[in-house]
Amino acid sequence: MTDKYSHIIDLPHHVSKVRPQMTMYQRAAQFAPFAALTGHGAAIRETARLTDKEIELSESECDILNQKIKELLAHLDEHPHASITYFIPDPHKEGGKYTTHSGTIKSWDEYEQRITFNDGTQIKTNEIIDIKSP
Repeated sequence: MTDKYSHIIDLPHHVSKVRPQMTMYQRAAQFAPFAALTGHGAAIRETARLTDKEIELSESECDILNQKIKELLAHLDEHPHASITYFIPDPHKEGGKYTTHSGTIKSWDEYEQRITFNDGTQIKTNEIIDIKSP
């Protein structure tokens, strides 16, 4: 079988005068596997991403929370400082996450049932699970 190619085996490697030589990285990219399942990896990561389940407060816990909200709103003209823990629903899947925001309360929107902080953060009261005031 070697005799079949013996006349070309020792010829110099051809180098094009028109096209630039490819780097090893470019040559390797030509042989990279084809991504037939485009977006599949992102879908797997999204499915694996954990979310918290929304906590449902008991009636007594709701009463305590409502009392804390009333107390906070009673001192709204003093711009009280508070730390509010609330639920943020996940836009892509069931569940969400809990976060705590601390700051000075700026206003209350009774129609939207929403508290606004001085930094612009807005929290709807139906998403609140705890309020701590100094």
